[in-house]
Amino acid sequence: QAQLVESGGGLVQAGGSLRLSCAGSGSIISIDSMDWYRQAPGKQRELVAGFRRGESTNYADSVKGRFTVSRDIAKVTVYLDMNSLKVEDTGVYYCAGEGFDSDARPYSSWGQGTQVTVSS
Repeated sequence: QAQLVESGGGLVQAGGSLRLSCAGSGSIISIDSMDWYRQAPGKQRELVAGFRRGESTNYADSVKGRFTVSRDIAKVTVYLDMNSLKVEDTGVYYCAGEGFDSDARPYSSWGQGTQVTVSS
């Protein structure tokens, strides 16, 4: 079963850093595109960053210059490095990716979400 598994959330003070991971598991062999979303309490889910195969990554204005998306193709993992964190970055972060599995079938999957809490 093709699944994306998230890890790396936690509690950090403002100004600190966290790295989130979104790893393909089961039969997933590639992550060709991915969006990172976050949802703060009482707010709508918002797009934080995303990339498509062969294209550069786009970032929301609110995180530009602080967040960076990177990939480890061999590990089938995408990372979201978050620096200079602000209280307003608090929320549940989700990855949503597409790619192919070991049978060359396309998949589309969401991670389970990981909580990021930034304290003042």
